[in-house]
Amino acid sequence: MKLLKWTFGTLTALGVSLLVVAGAYSATYLPGEKIVTALNTTDYVAVQRPPLDVAISAANLANWVAGHITGNVAVNTNKFTVTASSGNVASAGSILSSSASGGVGYATGAGCAVTQGTNRTTPVTCNGVTGAITLVSAAGSATPATFQVNDSSVAATDTIVVNEKSGTDLYEIFVTNVAAGSFKITSFTTGGTTTEQPVFNFTVIKGAAS
Repeated sequence: MKLLKWTFGTLTALGVSLLVVAGAYSATYLPGEKIVTALNTTDYVAVQRPPLDVAISAANLANWVAGHITGNVAVNTNKFTVTASSGNVASAGSILSSSASGGVGYATGAGCAVTQGTNRTTPVTCNGVTGAITLVSAAGSATPATFQVNDSSVAATDTIVVNEKSGTDLYEIFVTNVAAGSFKITSFTTGGTTTEQPVFNFTVIKGAAS
């Protein structure tokens, strides 16, 4: 192993993945990880990271997080959680789920719910990346009606998915405009005229134009 330089707490090595840890390194670390050199016996040590194919248990990962990361990160038996309200998880590759029932989506706290007032063209405000909109009680119509959903979580580059959660009549539903802070829904029945309050579910899929 050849150490090239150590500048302002950063260790650069040739062909070896190293981690610089401040202070005494006493936390349990991952299988295959080992202390390779002491840069300063009281301030810094360099720890060689294991190969990527090493099996990591939740307990070992929790110990590693506790010893290496400062912040709101929790590791439990079946999940890895960023608990900070402003925490983000970013990946340069795919984030996939193989669960037949879990999938990828939003948890409680991300959503909103609102009931429309006056008529089927009255705007509503529902600030969340997912939510439920209960339309005002009115007879179904085959004539399209459009209303605006004001939602602070929406960016102009986002994709909005809307479907009918409940209602006797069958509704054709379209998102007809997406802008920063809002989107519009246009809907009409396939011919039904039932007086009711159908509920539309929506989900925001964050997007980008570059």
